[in-house]
Order: sequence, then C-alpha cells, then structure tokens
Amino acid sequence: MDFFDKLGKKASEAYKVTADKTGKIAKETKLKFKIGELKTQINDIYEEIGKKVYEKHIREEDICIKKDLEEQCTKIDVLSDEIDSLLKECLTLKDKKQCQNCYKQIEKEDKFCPNCGEKQTQDSAKEVEVLEELENTEVEEDNSVEKQIVKEELQQDIENKKDKQDNQEKNDKQEDEEEKSNLEKTVEIESNVKLGEEEED
Repeated sequence: MDFFDKLGKKASEAYKVTADKTGKIAKETKLKFKIGELKTQINDIYEEIGKKVYEKHIREEDICIKKDLEEQCTKIDVLSDEIDSLLKECLTLKDKKQCQNCYKQIEKEDKFCPNCGEKQTQDSAKEVEVLEELENTEVEEDNSVEKQIVKEELQQDIENKKDKQDNQEKNDKQEDEEEKSNLEKTVEIESNVKLGEEEED
C-alpha cells in the first residue's frame, strides 16, 4: 500500500511541476504577444512621423521636433518603457534579470554581472525621465485621460521601485553589519584560543 501511496505522491508532484512550467510558458507567450503588439504600434508611429516629415519636405517647410513630433516621440517613449517592463516580466518568469550595463541575461540574485563585472542596482531613472517628458508634453484632448492614467502608473512604479531599493539597501547594510560582527567574534575567539595555548606553554 505504501508503494502506491508513494507512487501517487510522486505523480502528483510531477504534475504540479509540469503545470507550473506550462503556466509560465503560457504567460511568457502572452507577454511576448503583447510585446509584438506594442512594437507594431511603435512602427505605426514611425510611419506617422515619416509621413509628417515628408509632407513638410514637399511643402518646403522646416520641421520642429518640439512642435511637430513631440507627442509621437513621447508615445514611443511610453510604449518602449512598457516593452522594457514586459521583457523584465519575461525574465522574472525564468528567474533571470538583465544586466544594466551589457544587457545580458544574468541570475536574479547576482549583485555583479558575470559577463562585464558591472554592479547591479535597481534604477528608476528611466521611468523618472519618461514621466518628466510626459508631464511637459501637450496632448490632444482625446488623449488627456490616457496620459493621466500612464502618468499615475509610472508614478506608482517609481514609488514601488524606490521602496524596494530602500528595503534592499537596509537589508544589505544589516547583513554587512552582522557579517562584520561575526568576523569580529571569530577573531576574538581565535585570539583567546591562541593566548590560552601560549599560557599553557
């Protein structure tokens, strides 16, 4: 009877592992599909920009990026940021992350990149930059609600990353202090042992 119980337990565990892997693959496929859609949207905006530039060329008018193309450029920034976020989700599903310097896939817990040696920090500078651009961009009235939603999402994302970074720094500091304390205790014990041995001699 024990044999069948063990067999059933192993089969159940194997099923759970397989279901978990299948779920991750399905989620990754959805994320990649969404990334494809966003890239298509970016290509559409590129076409829109090209059309505007060509129309200005035909009319022999000067083009001003601030005036004529800023809204399209900001849309690309926002979509690119969303793609980056989805790519990070894909990496998280595989328990990986991207090096901030060479962009190679590395292990999630790596504090230094094994490829280029760069120290890994949680950086929200790009999101802050996109948020500033978004705030300074005039959009059509139809897109004002969408702009506000994206702005709020970015602000929330920045706050979450800052909290996470603060907690990580606090934990790292605590670990360093504990390590230092343990090292000092070890040195003290070894010194006492050596002194004891010398006194015996």
